Amino acid sequence: MKLAISGKGGVGKTLLAASLARRFAASGFSVIAIDADPDANLAATLGFAHPEKITPISELNEIIEERTGAKPGQSGSFFKLNPRVDDLPERYSAKLDGIKLMVMGRIKRGGTGCYCPEGVLLQALLSHLLLQRDEVVILDMEAGIEHLARGTSKAVDKLIVVVEPGHRSIETARTIYQLAQDLGLPSISVVGNKVKTPAEKDFITSSLPGSDFLGFIPYDQAIIDADLAGHPIFEASGQVAAEIDNIFRKLLPAKATH
Repeated sequence: MKLAISGKGGVGKTLLAASLARRFAASGFSVIAIDADPDANLAATLGFAHPEKITPISELNEIIEERTGAKPGQSGSFFKLNPRVDDLPERYSAKLDGIKLMVMGRIKRGGTGCYCPEGVLLQALLSHLLLQRDEVVILDMEAGIEHLARGTSKAVDKLIVVVEPGHRSIETARTIYQLAQDLGLPSISVVGNKVKTPAEKDFITSSLPGSDFLGFIPYDQAIIDADLAGHPIFEASGQVAAEIDNIFRKLLPAKATH
């Protein structure tokens, strides 16, 4: 299963990505979590002790030059457009509780027309992870879906758009929907987050009519307090954990027996 999670900054997509990764891993699945957000908070949210020590793939200059034949940043030079990447998930992923984590670093946006060695390596790695790996792959993206090209988007089983009660979050979701449809993504669903009242839930559902809603995660101050204190957020709120578990069960493949 390949899941891509997007949404406006601050809506809680990293919390959902980390929670689903842990839930899949705890159920016996092999999981690769990919942090493709430049803010790179997935490692900390997953509970890695020293997330700052994880080197993004885009900063592995020697590997980039070895695989592409050009030094990073040399956009005008000649380099391989299909570098070998199949060994990178084992060599350069951080591991915790059955989860392999890869921090991608900054990926060149598809619309810039910029081709550089590090961008080519990252795109080749992302294509390998989505198209050729058997694991559950969970991709934590920034607000857009620029990381996904037309070739890789077909491999995503579901794009999950995380929204919170608010007009800017809804507008971002609508933009993501349009981009996803343009790329031909096969399945798009929505998760509401930080929902305090039935009225806020109604606001989200009425603002995105016809959407497939996987669930609505309640607002709980305990999550924020745990994050500020540096405590594991997964253990902070029973009601949040219960709703994420419901979302996880909806995502399980029909043939899964875990």
